[in-house]
Amino acid sequence: MSNLLVELFVEELPPKALNKLGESFANTLAESLAAQGLLAADSATTAFASPRRLAVHITAVAEKAADKAVAQKLMPASVGLDAQGQATPALLKKLSALGADAAAVSQLKREHDGKAEILFLDQTLPGASLVDGLQKALDEALARLPIPKVMTYQLQDGWSSVNFVRPAHGLVALHGNHIIPVATLGLKAGNTTHGHRFEAKHDPITLRDADSYAEQLRTEGAVLPGFAERRAEIARQLAAAAAKQGLKPIDDDALLDEVTALVERPNVLLGQFEQEFLAVPQECLILTMKANQKYFPLLDAQDKLTNKFLIVSNISPQDPSAVIGGNERVVRPRLADAKFFFEQDRKKTLASRIPGLDKVVYHNKLGSQGERIGRVVKIAQLIAASLNQASLLEQAAQAAALAKADLVTDMVGEFPELQGIMGRYYAQHEGLGDEIAFAIEDHYKPRFAGDSLPRNQVGSVVALADKLETLVGLFSIGEKPTGEKDPFALRRHAIGILRLLTESGINTPLDQLLQQALSAFNQVADEAAVLQSLQEFIFDRLAGNLKEQGYSAQEIDAVLALKPQQLADIPKRLEAVRAFASLPEAASLAAANKRVGNILKKSEETVSSTINTALLHEAAEQALAQALDQVGPEAERSFIANDYTQSLKALAALRTPVDAFFDHVMVNADDAALKANRLALLAKLHHAMNRVADLSRLAA
Repeated sequence: MSNLLVELFVEELPPKALNKLGESFANTLAESLAAQGLLAADSATTAFASPRRLAVHITAVAEKAADKAVAQKLMPASVGLDAQGQATPALLKKLSALGADAAAVSQLKREHDGKAEILFLDQTLPGASLVDGLQKALDEALARLPIPKVMTYQLQDGWSSVNFVRPAHGLVALHGNHIIPVATLGLKAGNTTHGHRFEAKHDPITLRDADSYAEQLRTEGAVLPGFAERRAEIARQLAAAAAKQGLKPIDDDALLDEVTALVERPNVLLGQFEQEFLAVPQECLILTMKANQKYFPLLDAQDKLTNKFLIVSNISPQDPSAVIGGNERVVRPRLADAKFFFEQDRKKTLASRIPGLDKVVYHNKLGSQGERIGRVVKIAQLIAASLNQASLLEQAAQAAALAKADLVTDMVGEFPELQGIMGRYYAQHEGLGDEIAFAIEDHYKPRFAGDSLPRNQVGSVVALADKLETLVGLFSIGEKPTGEKDPFALRRHAIGILRLLTESGINTPLDQLLQQALSAFNQVADEAAVLQSLQEFIFDRLAGNLKEQGYSAQEIDAVLALKPQQLADIPKRLEAVRAFASLPEAASLAAANKRVGNILKKSEETVSSTINTALLHEAAEQALAQALDQVGPEAERSFIANDYTQSLKALAALRTPVDAFFDHVMVNADDAALKANRLALLAKLHHAMNRVADLSRLAA
């Protein structure tokens, strides 16, 4: 047993994919070696990934796997042996293929598999050698790399070509201090690698053994080969450099990951720009520094942007002024562009930009953004009207009309990520007030899981209208999500609608909202089918959401079976069902409710809603009717008051009369009038028991 080191040295890898590439390379190679029996049970795998290398260090790797005793399944005895017990030609051929001969026939074992007697040959298979096993593992590791896009390049012979994410220039495979002769991508394994392009002490670096890899790269090659190690070092330097200024770097894990994938030996430097640029909204400046330059803007204690930023350099000169000055010169035109866009945009009002949306295509079957805005305004007005607030109606219409106007501004044209944010700034510049300004920014919310909701009710109404228009419009033209494909993020829009209806105080029924949204479209084919599909889609998302919140599938099924349209009530219904299920009477009542439902479904007659007390002959049906007259109104009052827990608890008193009814009363009596009256009694019971949830779904 010795430790193993494998490194593939390549040209600069895609930074956003580097960490996944490194983990995949290491894990697949280790898994393959383990499957071949070449790793000890306690072998440890360490992945390395830098801009120019993928590597893995694995402890306790065997030079040869242990031989393995196996029982080779041959064929049924009736096929392999004749009537005299002699081997048939088919058996001899099979044995020959396995390296055995007729002498092995007497050693065959017989086992019955339940259908026939099967012949087995006990063999000892030689374990894989590390040379063969590593070649197989290396091939698998490269084949399974999650490469975003491959490139084809020629090898040094000028004739051959290979496909890989980037041209590869070196391969290391060391078992202890011995080179394992494997090959890939036109490369043969050796024991030399390369360090930093400019700061390595010498080139190439000859590795002493597998265990010296990381240490030699650090000391001789000026490279931190581990992705996590390099990331932690960058984070440490960022925090230290910011602390010296009494500031803090912006918190952005994605940017930190990307910068980690761009440098081999990080060196954090401080840069700054002119104060005048701070007049531009800080979101614009932050985005241009992060997206275009990969800088870390510095914020003060109040999270306000300062004119200082941090650069993660890949070189460490004694005098860093040239590096700092170069970066400052590069960022200045970017900031000047942002300042120019901002100043130009403010020369026109948002309202004056609305006609420009008619030239922006939304969807070839749904028209332009201008047409879409018209629908969103109509839906927002209908939602606001249902809330009976005159001022809300006017503000929602205005905010909805202006919500997309910033799409045709220069700033959003350059930075699409700022849509909504810039609309808010321009609205505030015009003096439209925070209600309208915040609604313009917030109408995209919630944009992702855990995102905040709009800050005011105007924003909630416009956000709801915008998401409803998207869902209804795309469903109406057949653009539904299929499998994992959801190009228009309709699942996210549905979850946004659910959050708005359960957390923002808008208590309009879902079916009413969908109908209002549908009314904003002209000539939708088969409106009923579209509405049904939307209901099912939204309730499917709701069920998944509730499971994540800790409700059981049975509880969710019981409540959602009724398709309650007041979505804000659903959590209270679920808690009521949970409380009811804990009652000793719950199981019996749930089973009875299921039985009642089945009886009513099978009934061929129209079930009346009126009970004729004169036809209540049996004591058990009289007792049930009396209990319903007492319990029903109490449960109904609690239901109307939204006290769903008390409404269900009141039903517990029905257990005894319900059990007695099914023990002593024949529902399908020969007398038609008697049968119809008993069905009416059961219908009344069924209605009383299923106001909050379908309790039959709780039956075992």
